[in-house]
Amino acid sequence: MRISLVLFPLIVFLASCAEEPETAQEIVDLTIERAGGGRYQHAHIEFDFRDHSYSILRNGGLFEYTRTTYLTPDSVLRDVLENYGFKRFLNDSMISVPDSMATKYQASVNSVAYFFSLPYGLNDLAVHKELIGTKRIKERDFYKIKVWFDAEGGGEDHQDQFYYWIDQDSLQIAYLAYSYLDDGGGMRFREVVEPRYIKGIRITDYLNYRPSDASLKLEAIDDAYMKGELELLSRIENDNVTVSLLAD
Repeated sequence: MRISLVLFPLIVFLASCAEEPETAQEIVDLTIERAGGGRYQHAHIEFDFRDHSYSILRNGGLFEYTRTTYLTPDSVLRDVLENYGFKRFLNDSMISVPDSMATKYQASVNSVAYFFSLPYGLNDLAVHKELIGTKRIKERDFYKIKVWFDAEGGGEDHQDQFYYWIDQDSLQIAYLAYSYLDDGGGMRFREVVEPRYIKGIRITDYLNYRPSDASLKLEAIDDAYMKGELELLSRIENDNVTVSLLAD
């Protein structure tokens, strides 16, 4: 009897670990943990994307996102977004930026950091999540999760809507789609390619698609993908990625 009493908590714990997640929150929690978990909160990540170099620095509740553009060998432009706002520097001198342009630059830097860091950020306070159901794509089963944002704390693009397809076995994001209103509006569908881990943080590139049918609903974009009805626009590649983990 004594052995049974000792083993019982362990048996219960192992059984609970084997249970399938039932809510969007449970799925996202596991997805974040398997993609890096707490490492995201204490890390300095640098990478090249298109014609810019980026830095994502997080240390507890503090963050600093930097986009560096090399205009000439002697001229460097840096856009810096941190807890206290946005600043632009030309070499080492801060320069004035009209509010309308500062908002645009800030949103651009934040967008790159957001997509690069996924799934980190899906538990932000302004984020809402709903498990729509399951979807089978290319002979694999996925959780289909809808994400939307509060106006307060949701950023300049808080009206954008997202869907994520999370593999039921690996609990990793394999596809995502979103609608946006700026620049005339539209939709995009992204397929994860080249997933890899650096210092325990999952890094991904994407194939970037758009629908050819302007009347397509965002919630049906996965069906359009499976039917080959999406147009491949680009390959989103994050190059020269380095990760430094900071002490807690």
